[in-house]
Amino acid sequence: MHNKFPAWLKKKPIKIDQVHKIKSLLRKYKINTVCESARCPNIGECFSKPTATFMIMGNHCTRNCKFCNIKNERPEPIDFEEPQRIAEATRSLGLKHVVITSVARDDLADGGAYQFAATLYQVKKENKKITTEVLVPDFMGSNKAIRTVMDMKPDIFNHNIETVPRLYNQIRHKANYERSLKVLRVANRINSEIKTKSGLMLGLSEDEEEVIKVMNDLREVNCNILTIGQYLQPTKNHLYVQKYIEPEKFVKYKEIALELGFQHVESAPFVRSSYNAENVLAEVSP
Repeated sequence: MHNKFPAWLKKKPIKIDQVHKIKSLLRKYKINTVCESARCPNIGECFSKPTATFMIMGNHCTRNCKFCNIKNERPEPIDFEEPQRIAEATRSLGLKHVVITSVARDDLADGGAYQFAATLYQVKKENKKITTEVLVPDFMGSNKAIRTVMDMKPDIFNHNIETVPRLYNQIRHKANYERSLKVLRVANRINSEIKTKSGLMLGLSEDEEEVIKVMNDLREVNCNILTIGQYLQPTKNHLYVQKYIEPEKFVKYKEIALELGFQHVESAPFVRSSYNAENVLAEVSP
């Protein structure tokens, strides 16, 4: 296990005033962000741009993944006014690209797919030129739920594979590797014009061969975009970091991923699913 950060894991100073401004606006609209709930190390950088990843359907998750800081508690009731508030906040922030994610809601028959669709609808209605990205849970593999979201035509459909198959039982509570691949496969079959995306975190004892195998599996389901970042322990109660991956290794993984056919790859220690998300479409669009 590792507790001391290496030199390459130190962030630059941020614009505190801008961060407080964004947080104040989010409180005004009663909106959760994965940036705050998951204790993302990039929160200062992203809020100072400004950009944010909105997290719908509450701040309590029905799963208990050992790497995630979001609370595993009884979920809140669905707030049907939330989509409109997110649309208004998106306009107030002046965002050109919005990322919408959620906690896992296995308590709901559709896994929360309708709320994703409603949020996309309202955001597009209020912001005609905006591009959209969803980062969805696995919906327990429901084709109908995946279609509900895809029918709203997000520009990017993201579902994170997170880690290598060997570590799923240890790390991803209630998740299934093949089911996660299926989510991306089904999304691509429903509408291949919508870009699909997935993400990996490193430093949990995976080896290079396993990482490359996951990349190949993602390409087999026609995943277009890949993010690779370093796992960082959010609190002492979460999984320990087994290894800090050197920046050069992230560069190597990016080169391999591009050779395998991914259209865009973000690979560096601080990369997260939505990191620089607003820049991706320009590169992958025809």
